[in-house]
Amino acid sequence: MREIVLDTETTGFDPGAGDRIVEIGAVELNRHIPTGRTYHQYINPDRAMPDEAFQVHGLGDDFLRDKPKFAAIGQAFLDFIGDAKLVIHNAAFDIKFLNAELGWMKLPAIPWDQAIDTLEIARRKFPGSPASLDALCRRFNIDNSSRTLHGALLDSEILAEVYLELIGGRQPDFALASSGRTASAGASDDWRPTPRSVPLAPRLSDAEKKAHAAFVDSMGDDALWRKFS
Repeated sequence: MREIVLDTETTGFDPGAGDRIVEIGAVELNRHIPTGRTYHQYINPDRAMPDEAFQVHGLGDDFLRDKPKFAAIGQAFLDFIGDAKLVIHNAAFDIKFLNAELGWMKLPAIPWDQAIDTLEIARRKFPGSPASLDALCRRFNIDNSSRTLHGALLDSEILAEVYLELIGGRQPDFALASSGRTASAGASDDWRPTPRSVPLAPRLSDAEKKAHAAFVDSMGDDALWRKFS
């Protein structure tokens, strides 16, 4: 199963108001393991960079001036993603921009159901908790210390680790953002898990523990739960 973990940086929030994509970063996974293939492209937006956006990603007019415009790279980007599922944090934002750029080129739009939104997954799994990429890195003890500014490829590598935690835990060979190198495509046969350097916070609140104890008490002394507690 091929998946592409993807992120973009833009000049603002609304392509309909003239905002454009200035960076795309993507990491290829096969059966949740990185293949080593990535896609990374800076893009000339053909407009001035607003200061608010520059403060987020640090990509200014001078740096982007000699980069290709989206029209020069759009088809190559589509060729890279193919029909793979696109793993994106807040997918509506990135898909909106990508489809606007593709539409101006008269290229096919990316179907909405091709995207897997990790923001939605996180909100369902941890209702009421912060669900930003930084917050999820803290929750899962993922090192994002190199993320001083937003960057599409770095954020894709970090998001890939977060995604694997959200769907059930990292694969043994998966170490993109924390190690600075791409993991191999297969795990060794003698791999054994090692303890986390910082244990995960308890998932049960004190109130939930008390409610469970009260429920067990209500079943009497012969309750099966008492044999395992």
